[in-house]
Amino acid sequence: MEEDFNRDIVYSQNITEFVTVVSEYCSFVENTARFAKKDFLDKARKLLSLIYLKGSLLPKFESVFDDENEKFVTEEEWDFIHNSVQKKLGFHDDYREVFDPLSHEQVEQSTTSISDNLADIYQDLKNFVTLYNIGTEEIMNDALWECQLNFEELWGQKLLNALKAIHSVFFGDNDLEENEDGDNVDNEKQDDDIDTSNWILTKRQADFRKGEE
Repeated sequence: MEEDFNRDIVYSQNITEFVTVVSEYCSFVENTARFAKKDFLDKARKLLSLIYLKGSLLPKFESVFDDENEKFVTEEEWDFIHNSVQKKLGFHDDYREVFDPLSHEQVEQSTTSISDNLADIYQDLKNFVTLYNIGTEEIMNDALWECQLNFEELWGQKLLNALKAIHSVFFGDNDLEENEDGDNVDNEKQDDDIDTSNWILTKRQADFRKGEE
């Protein structure tokens, strides 16, 4: 497999854009406390939409190595993201989830939460982007392969579930201006659009482009 490996693909435009928006999402949820509830929901729905779109545009990958990819996100870090989002959203966090939306029979429902979804998505994406940014081209490829597999089987559906719930809260008859949980929120105005000014490509990507010139 390694002899057939295309090293150039890990620096392609679609992948660069996917890594960029994934990095922005991870930074965003790590700084949940900085946002008022309405601003948090607004940026979350935009980032989740972009991640799903960019994830859908990834080329198909095959793994190079047989070994399992290294993981970086600890249980404590997952708890931090989960608790931060849960505290931010308060009673808007929980929602009902249908297990099999395609079934014509009566299906079981359960109560889940946006914070569960966002923390699970963070775990997969943070593991991916950390490995991608420190790896060789072969490791970057395998990070993309695993992320794509998890997108199809795990976090892609969780993203859609969270996005649907966030959409319902954001555009529903809810008073989102009030900071119900008493957080110390940064009063600096948050931009309506996603700020891409701080999105940084890896040195490998920059060096790769220079080599093509």
